[in-house]
Amino acid sequence: MRPRPALLCFALLIAHGVRAAADPASYDAEVADARQRWQTSPYGPMLERILPPGFTPGMLPESSSPGAALTVRYCVQCHNLPNPAMHQPSKWPKILERMVARMRGQGNMGRLMTDMMGGLAAPSDAEARTLLGYLQRFGQQPLDPKKYPDAFAPENEPFRIACQQCHVLPDPQRHTAAEWRGVVARMQQNMQWMNRVVGSKPDPDEPQLRVDRINAFLARHARR
Repeated sequence: MRPRPALLCFALLIAHGVRAAADPASYDAEVADARQRWQTSPYGPMLERILPPGFTPGMLPESSSPGAALTVRYCVQCHNLPNPAMHQPSKWPKILERMVARMRGQGNMGRLMTDMMGGLAAPSDAEARTLLGYLQRFGQQPLDPKKYPDAFAPENEPFRIACQQCHVLPDPQRHTAAEWRGVVARMQQNMQWMNRVVGSKPDPDEPQLRVDRINAFLARHARR
């Protein structure tokens, strides 16, 4: 009797140390446990500032996939949950290589990470490959200048300035206009969080985002 493809796939994943699926309902508890661990560390304030806290496990694409589970399992050990769209696919290999080395107590800051966290769990080679594939699959898709020449018009400067602070200019086709409004609002919160010392108040003299212009450009080219 020939094994069914689904069972064969599951067996291969298990053999290589990768879970076939995960229960997204368990992610919040995993994140809460990890956050409590690094927040109670003497280095907690530093770790908390590495990434903004706005991206939650429920926002992970294909949240029941092995890649999403590995993102939760390993990435929140030292900082808030990363969004795969933080970087374009070509950037993720070097970033993940550096993070895996640190989790294994090697490379830049590896020993520090191990000491301050009391020992970190590190992915196997197979898990690292699965995690990289996931991050690249859902990485930020760069905007094609030839397809969207108006992105570089003067009136769309707010879009360019805001988005390029943290990643490549995104392809507007990644989301619908309604989805973009939510994404832009979250990005605005992230920028305010990253650019301000905890407890300080906004400076009325600092440059202000033109969210209306950003949303207008994205809506004009958004996925229908």
